[in-house]
Amino acid sequence: MATNFYFSQKVRSEQNLYEDLVIESLRMYGQDVYYIPRDILEEDRILSDDIPSQFNSSHRIEMYIENIEGFDGEGDLFTKFGVEIRDQATFVVSRRRWKQLVARYDNEVEGSRPFEGDLIYLGLTKKLFQVMAVEHESPFYQLSNLPVFKLRCELFEYSGEIMDTGVEEIDDIEREYSYTYNVRTANTDVNFEVGEEVTQTLADGTVMYGEVSYWKESTRSLSLVGVGSNDPGNLHTFVSGRSINSINGSVLIEAVTEENNISNNEQNSDFDTIGDGFLDFSESNPFGDPS
Repeated sequence: MATNFYFSQKVRSEQNLYEDLVIESLRMYGQDVYYIPRDILEEDRILSDDIPSQFNSSHRIEMYIENIEGFDGEGDLFTKFGVEIRDQATFVVSRRRWKQLVARYDNEVEGSRPFEGDLIYLGLTKKLFQVMAVEHESPFYQLSNLPVFKLRCELFEYSGEIMDTGVEEIDDIEREYSYTYNVRTANTDVNFEVGEEVTQTLADGTVMYGEVSYWKESTRSLSLVGVGSNDPGNLHTFVSGRSINSINGSVLIEAVTEENNISNNEQNSDFDTIGDGFLDFSESNPFGDPS
């Protein structure tokens, strides 16, 4: 027997009312977050992965955190590489609001839904979460429509990505934890500005580029983050003895040092030192006769 055609769950006015109530609830009980889409630079066509990612924009929107008793996941773990925080969270966002604030015609966001790999910055805890999966059918067709997306996220582990979102506290992540080149230049009248992009042409014609994260005129020293080249398949670095170009002119580089800020929080060496106090690694045959 067919369904009763006198009753319908597809009444447009009821669907709009239901969606309005969902949006009102999200704005009352949700949190303001920044949705940060990932820019695809060089996609691996075999594994469908994008190693050198960039995040060049941010969009403020309200989302509801579905976890009411704290973050999900495995929590804080002590591993051989140090302490790992594996928090997980589920964010609920209205489809209509996402289209209004993120997927607008004047934004550089392609697609009609959030994508895996994008980031969410939660100002409440000052943490970045990476979207791992997008559930688009929950709640399951109430009133025959789908008013929300559910974004299942994990705590983002920064590994040198370029952050130019326009939000200072997010962009500071790159300046503080990115792989950094410390450069000392010759004494000239050329100055640099924090945030500008500088370039250097190597002997083989490769063009290096980087963003100025620090500049001190008295010592002629600057720091560069987000470093790359127009030849991403090979390793290239900034070198001394050649000029670096900025918006104010060119100046000779006298010295270059590298600083890996990403590994500053690793604790494997600390664990190894502490373990020497109660573990005897000099025993060559731990299962044999101690005599």
